[in-house]
Amino acid sequence: MNQKRTPLFDQLKKHSSQHPISFHVPGHKYGELLSYGESEFFKDILKLDATELGSLDDLHSPGGVILESQRLLANLYGVSTSYFLVNGSTAGNLAMIMAAAEENDTVLVQRNCHKSILNGISLAKADPVFLAPEYNHDWGVAGGVPFETVKEAIGRYPHAKALILTYPNYYGMVSDLEQIITHAHHYGIPVLVDEAHGAHFIGAKCFPASAVQLKADIVIQSAHKTLPAMTMGAYLHFNSKLVNEKKLSSYLGLLQSSSPSYPIMASLDMARAYLASFSDKDADKLYEKIENFRNALNRIRGIKVLSYKNNIGDPLKVTIQSTTSLSGYELQQILEQHGIYAEMADPYNVLLVFPLLKSNMDYSVEGVINCLEKELKTYITTEDPKKKIIFSKEPVSELSFNQKKREGHTKKTVLLEDSVGRISAQQVTPYPPGIPLLFPGEPIHKEDIQNIRILLEAGARFQNEENIQQGTIKIYEQLEEVL
Repeated sequence: MNQKRTPLFDQLKKHSSQHPISFHVPGHKYGELLSYGESEFFKDILKLDATELGSLDDLHSPGGVILESQRLLANLYGVSTSYFLVNGSTAGNLAMIMAAAEENDTVLVQRNCHKSILNGISLAKADPVFLAPEYNHDWGVAGGVPFETVKEAIGRYPHAKALILTYPNYYGMVSDLEQIITHAHHYGIPVLVDEAHGAHFIGAKCFPASAVQLKADIVIQSAHKTLPAMTMGAYLHFNSKLVNEKKLSSYLGLLQSSSPSYPIMASLDMARAYLASFSDKDADKLYEKIENFRNALNRIRGIKVLSYKNNIGDPLKVTIQSTTSLSGYELQQILEQHGIYAEMADPYNVLLVFPLLKSNMDYSVEGVINCLEKELKTYITTEDPKKKIIFSKEPVSELSFNQKKREGHTKKTVLLEDSVGRISAQQVTPYPPGIPLLFPGEPIHKEDIQNIRILLEAGARFQNEENIQQGTIKIYEQLEEVL
C-alpha cells in the first residue's frame, strides 16, 4: 500500500478548497462566524472541522476515505484491523476490556495501570487480580511486571479472561513482553496492552519492539504523545483470535463520540504517514541528537541523566535527576521560569520528551543546557543524595469483595490503625512510587498501614486522598473483620 497517501486529510482539503456553503453542523460554518471577531488565528483550523458528509465518510460505519486511512494504518503496523480513536486512549482501553471480559470474569492486571484500565474493569464488572510491578530504586519509579509474576498469576488463575499490561511505562521503561505474551497465549489468555507511550516504536530499530510486533491481541496507542497527531488522537490495533472483534467494534461505537472530530482524525491520518516515511537515516540522526543532548546534560554539575537497564528503553524519554537538594518539582519550576516546559516531574525526577525528528529537522536544546548550567551553580555545594521510598506489595493479589458485593454497603472513615482487618473503600496511591497500595474491596493488612506511615514520614503525596494525610482511611462499614 502507498503509505505516502493521506486519504482523509486529502479529502478534507479538497472539500475545503471548494468553499462549501454550510447548512449543517458544526455551528462555526467552517470558521466563518469567527471572521467578525479577533479569532483569525483559530479560523484556519476550523476549515477542516467538517461532519459526516457523503465524501467524508463516517467513523462509525466507514466505507470511504476513513476506511482507507484505517487500512493504511493496519498495513503499517502489521495487524488485521486498526481503528481511529477520537476520545483518546481511554476509549480504547475501556472498549478492549469490555470486549474481553464480562461480569465475574477474572482478569489479570498490572497494579500500576492507568485509571481508565480500572474504569474498564469496573464497567465490565470483572474481578481484577493485581500484579505488582518491579520497582527501580535508582529512579524511584515502578516499571513493568516481571515474567515470574505473570507466570505465578496464570498458574493460580489459568482461566483468566485477559492479561492487561502497560508497556512502556511513562518513563519509557519496558519489560520482557514477548515472553509474557507467549506464555499467556499458551493458556489461551488474550494480552491487552496499553501502549499509550509507544506509538512510534515500529519506526526504527533504536526503539524497543512494539506490542503489535510481539503479537499482543489488542494494543492501544496515544498517537498524540510522540507522533504528530492532535491531542485525543489515538489508535487501536486488533490482531487476535481470542477476542471477538465484532464485540470490540460494538463497544467502540458505544464509547466514542457520535460526532467525531475531523481535525483529530485527519491528524491521525497524517501522523501515520509521517511515521511510515521515517527512514533509517532519520533514526540514526535522531539517535545521535538524543545522545548529544544526554551527554550535554550529563556534563552539568548537579544533573544526572538516568539510564535504562541494559540500555533497553525509549530513547525519546530523557529523565534527569538533580544531585543537589532540589526535588524534581523544584527543578521543573526552574525550567518553567525560563519558558521550558517538561512533560512531568515527580519528587525525584524531571521527564523530558524528545521530538521524533527527521534528519533534516532541528530542535533547539541549548536553552535547557544554558538554564541548568546557570541556575544550578548556587546549589552545587549542597549535594544531597535523596533517600528513595521503598515499596512492597504481594506480587499477586486479589480483592476480597468484588464490585457487586460492595454495592449497597456504606462507607465510614476510621483511623489508619483501626482499619487493619477491614476492607478498603478507597484507592490509596502514594506518589512516589505511583503504585496503588490499596484498591476498593481489597483487605487492609498491618503491613499496608506500616507502609502508609513510612510513606507519609518520607513526604509522599496521596493523590485525591487528603484523608490519608490526616491519618484516616475509608472502609466498608458492613464488611467487618475479614482477615
